[in-house]
Amino acid sequence: MSLSLPDAITTYFSISNGADASLIADCFTQDACVLDEGETHRGRTAIQAWVRATRGKIEYRVEPVSVSQQGNKMVVTATVTGNFTGSPVQLDHAFQLADTQIQSLEIH
Repeated sequence: MSLSLPDAITTYFSISNGADASLIADCFTQDACVLDEGETHRGRTAIQAWVRATRGKIEYRVEPVSVSQQGNKMVVTATVTGNFTGSPVQLDHAFQLADTQIQSLEIH
């Protein structure tokens, strides 16, 4: 399924699927915040380290399957498939944008 997503979110999913993590600067604001698995990663450097560490621990692919607007957040439901217990799983990615970049991301 092809979804119409803002460029920053499309870039984020490309990075999640193995594109160069240095592209973080293209999609996240300088002071962006990511909440994943109960941990908060604040700022581009921390977010880039989180992406690299996650990709180093497990192999996975993320496929967005639906999108909805919930207040000021865009929620993208994605199927995550990989070499982890419980694969595949559907996770909601709640994005808040500031202009054209991601200000915050919560993954549930």
